[in-house]
Amino acid sequence: MKAKISLITLGVDDLDRATRFYRDGLGLPQHALESEGVAFFDLEGTWLGLFPREELAKDIGLPSAASSGFGGVTLAHNVASKEAVDALLEQAVAAGGTLVKPAQEVFWGGYSGYFQDTEGHYWEVAYNPFMDLT
Repeated sequence: MKAKISLITLGVDDLDRATRFYRDGLGLPQHALESEGVAFFDLEGTWLGLFPREELAKDIGLPSAASSGFGGVTLAHNVASKEAVDALLEQAVAAGGTLVKPAQEVFWGGYSGYFQDTEGHYWEVAYNPFMDLT
């Protein structure tokens, strides 16, 4: 695994309010990526994503954020191919992690899966054919 976190995603209750806070309040540069229901900020060395908390829980495969105790934070590691997604998920499981969502084609056009590390933190491993986050 390359020593890099590509994206930190925060599950938020109010996307508009959170976007205004990070963009207008903190002055983070919002990326112009056109996508309804998500906001991205292009930071130095990583990206910050804001995504509705319940949708993020659903993307991971959890029944709901409230019933699962999901805290609303995921880390992402982007790789250069679908095969690399599969290989890294296998590596995480071999190291003691838990496969939460097997890699699959996803609604935004990429390929990703999730694992939990040995402390319960959620990681997405993703291939994005539209932008290089590796």
